[in-house]
Amino acid sequence: MTYGDEQLKEALERHPCFNSDAHKKFARMHIPVAPLCNIQCNYCNRKFDCCNESRPGVTSEVLSPEEAASKVAYVKERVPELSVVGRAGPGDPLANESTFRSLEIIGNENPDLTLCVSTNGLALPENAQRLFDAGVRFVTVTMNACDPAIGSRIYGNVRYNGEVLKGIPAAELLIEKQTEGIRSCSDLGMVVKVNIVMIPGINEEHIPELVRYVKDKGAYIVNILPLIPVDGTPFASLRSPTPLERKRLMDQCSLDARMMRHCRQCRADAIGLLGEDRSQEFVHISGCTGGCGSGGKPLNVDSPGSKNRNHVAVATSDGVRVDCGFGSSPSFHIYDVSSDEPFKMREVGISLNTSSAGDEHRAHIRNIIDRLGDCGTVIVREIGPMPSKTLANLGIDVITSSDMIDDVLRNMCCPRQ
Repeated sequence: MTYGDEQLKEALERHPCFNSDAHKKFARMHIPVAPLCNIQCNYCNRKFDCCNESRPGVTSEVLSPEEAASKVAYVKERVPELSVVGRAGPGDPLANESTFRSLEIIGNENPDLTLCVSTNGLALPENAQRLFDAGVRFVTVTMNACDPAIGSRIYGNVRYNGEVLKGIPAAELLIEKQTEGIRSCSDLGMVVKVNIVMIPGINEEHIPELVRYVKDKGAYIVNILPLIPVDGTPFASLRSPTPLERKRLMDQCSLDARMMRHCRQCRADAIGLLGEDRSQEFVHISGCTGGCGSGGKPLNVDSPGSKNRNHVAVATSDGVRVDCGFGSSPSFHIYDVSSDEPFKMREVGISLNTSSAGDEHRAHIRNIIDRLGDCGTVIVREIGPMPSKTLANLGIDVITSSDMIDDVLRNMCCPRQ
């Protein structure tokens, strides 16, 4: 879809996140096709399957591009206000090739829907033209500092071209890429929104300077978000800014840039009008083309070619030891072991309220496999013959162990002689 000026103006009028007049009339749908992330923010914990939390990074399922397309068709029939389909996680869309496949499928099937992507900006410069060519005209970049000294306090690490950076070098690289990406998207004719997380004691005094900085690079609108302290993160003990503190900052910054004031800090699988999330109505219906509901056929499983041996799923109840079987684990911790120091990418929660036999159990096993995304290796305490055979057919390696997770992973990176 190629936008002329009038088409882009019309799309802007129907985009609930970029236009405050649109958010009570038009709905958006976030499709969670991007589980992997290339940075680690100190406020982020991408916990899956938590229907009681509404914040960025949370989703009840991760979909393949084909499943996402089926789900868009299903939702579109039931949410006539739908105007925008966005990719907003639970990881970073540009760190996942599935983002671009989903753009291709959904864009071709739904030329009337606006395509949108939200990213941390690290991989944006090399993908700006690719997004534009795929029909994306709205891009959101989360940028929390333009001063590396401040950025180094916000980001735990940045992973780029196989290298893991920390501290000032990590922040310098990220800021450079974010700056270049915002400018490139703006030059191409895309509408850019910049999200800034307001973190008391870290960056709140710096935000006015940052707003002026991104406006100069081409940002159309700025969204100042309050920090949500999340358990299990370095910023868990920090406080959120008060509504009055945030309003005062937005009022101050509105002298330099257009402010978004109606954000709801949506989940990665949000559906519906802003403030009226309906995502839980549509959980686990992605394998159908209509009418199957939550009791429909199980999600499809990715092909063996999409698996990555360096992405390892560990069955664990406490995050310390491999202590669970494949089908009985309440959670899987997902690690990247491509370097000498394995790092945790995310945690996947698993519902255990299912039968241990029959069709329901088979659906449960297939759902686990789908939830593990592109993992090419699974580490479990034990595994039955049926899931073992299913994993083998998909080309997924299985390791059985009851050792400490750190020991098992380091042995994979640096095998003992």
